[in-house]
Order: sequence, then C-alpha cells, then structure tokens
Amino acid sequence: MRDILPDLEQWLNNGEEIALATVASTWGSSPRPVGSKLAATRSGGIAGSVSGGCVESAVIEECLSVLDSGQPSLLSFGIADDLAWDVGLPCGGKIQVFVEPFSAYKEVYSSLKRCLRDQVSCALVTYIKGSPEGYHRKLLLFEDGRAQGNLEINQYAGIQIPALVEILKRGKSKSLEINEDTTLLVEAYPAQARLVIVGAVHTAEKLVSLARVLGFKTIVVDPRRAFNNRERFPDADELVLEWPGEALETVRLDSSAYVVVLTHDPKLDDPALLVALKSGASYIGALGSQRTNQKRLGRLRAAGLSEGQLARLFAPIGLDLGGRRPEEIAVSILAEIVNVRNKTPKG
Repeated sequence: MRDILPDLEQWLNNGEEIALATVASTWGSSPRPVGSKLAATRSGGIAGSVSGGCVESAVIEECLSVLDSGQPSLLSFGIADDLAWDVGLPCGGKIQVFVEPFSAYKEVYSSLKRCLRDQVSCALVTYIKGSPEGYHRKLLLFEDGRAQGNLEINQYAGIQIPALVEILKRGKSKSLEINEDTTLLVEAYPAQARLVIVGAVHTAEKLVSLARVLGFKTIVVDPRRAFNNRERFPDADELVLEWPGEALETVRLDSSAYVVVLTHDPKLDDPALLVALKSGASYIGALGSQRTNQKRLGRLRAAGLSEGQLARLFAPIGLDLGGRRPEEIAVSILAEIVNVRNKTPKG
C-alpha cells in the first residue's frame, strides 16, 4: 500500500473510481509476496503490481468488472491453469488475488494513510472469503491492541486480537483460514526499523553507516555535544542531545525499535536500559564484558527490573565474530540484530 499511496491520493483528488487488487495467498515460487497491491482506475490509471507482469492484464480486467458490480472477487492463477501461458505464472507458483472496490476502505483509509505516512505499525484485516455479508468488512489494528473498522473479530472462533498483533509484530502478511468457508487476510504494515544508539562512541559511527545500508532509521542519543554532533554523525537520521533515560521515554520503543547501549558509563547506560527493558522494543543490547554485565544486572535488579525483563538483554552485545575493531564490533551487533529480526536462535 505504501508504494501506491501517492497515486491513490492523486486519483481520489481527481474523483476517479478505483479498484484494488491484493495478493491474498501464495504457493510455491510466486513472484510477489502476500499483501502486494495493484490499483486500477476506470479511466486507465494503474499503480503497483501483484505478479511482476504475469497476470496483471487479467487482474486489471477484473478490477473494471468489480467497479461495475460493486462486489469483490477472489481470483486464482497458476501454472496448472488452462490459461497458464496467457495469464498464468510460468515461474511455477500459484497465487490468489482479492479484488475489491476502493469503497471497501472507507471505514479505515484515513487512519491507515496516517499510519503509513507517520511510520506507525498497523495491520489491516480483511474478510476475503465466506458469506457475502462479510464483504467490505475491514479492521485496522495497532500494536497495543486498539482497533477500528467494521469487522468483528470476536465472531470467529479461535481468532483473538493478540494473535493478530503477533502477526503484525512479525511483519509478514498472511491469510488465516478460519474454517472451510471463511478466510481473513492480515496485511502487516510494520514501521521502518529504527536503530536507537545510546552513546556517541566510535563504534556508533560505524553502526550508523552500516545500519543505513540495511534500511534502518538511525537515532543517536547522547547528552554530550562534543561527541554527539553532525561532524561525527553526518548520516544519522536524528541526534538527540538528552540524557538517555529521559530521551528513551519520548522515543517510540515498539517492535520496530532496536536499542543498542554503548557508553560503558552506568550514569548513561543504566537509565536507558531501565526504560528499554520495560518497553516493546524488539532488541536491547549492551556493550561490555561478562563481568561488566554481571555488575550491570545487579544494579538493574536492585532498581526493580524483573528476571523476565533482564532476560531480554543481549549482553555482551553482538554475535561472537572474533573482531575487536569498532567496525567489526558494529558488524557483530548488526548480525545479532538481523538474527533476532528473523527470529532465529542466538549463536
């Protein structure tokens, strides 16, 4: 949706009739993941893609049919179809594409647009298969469990809001088959991953450069202006000249946040960790030896953190790659973050 948002806004301002097509499920070697979108207008405007070109013409034709009928449809394509080489997937995969008029978004579009523009994590839940009464029903869901829209999740046995929030936190859209007759599409829109670096040390300079390559927004927190400045961090997205404990209270620490604490100074590190370990951040790591970390854990325990909260701390920080130079330490930290991000075991 993010990719086609500018086109949608332009078309809406021009009063265009719009239909949206969304990849609802995939099998095998599909060219586009679940949640990929194509938008088409009655006047011929096209934005986005559901297959990289393989089935676009058939989907666009169905978009026009949906605008005529006002009713959504669920299309299936694959190499096994009779039309395989005309509208199929010669790469061998299969996909289902859900096509609906844009009017189905009227309950949630304004809030969804704000989430996408402001980088707020959200998920869009759509009723895509079942009795016709369910069509045009959607629910916009946030990480804290808040929801808005006209889709009542509690009517489906076995599906609860926390389970949908977990899908959002994992950041991968998927279809949920509730029963033989009912399927929901959950489109996850996680915010851009943010690397929050506490301590404007030499390793932090390398981290900022490498993290940008991986697509992270970088935020450097350190009250010391002599260290935390644009001369040293020209590529950082934000420089926060505040004490870490205060700064992290105002930085959004949800599942899109990864916190790295680097100063070795308890006056800076401990207040940051006291905030971060109580937050929803996906990763919290701290630099230091095993001995330093044991002392740190003792202080944090005395400050009131639970064993469960302390168990979230990655320390000594980073995968053990054997490096000692700042750039090598930065690589090891990012390797561990990527490891956590992809939900694979540490080590």
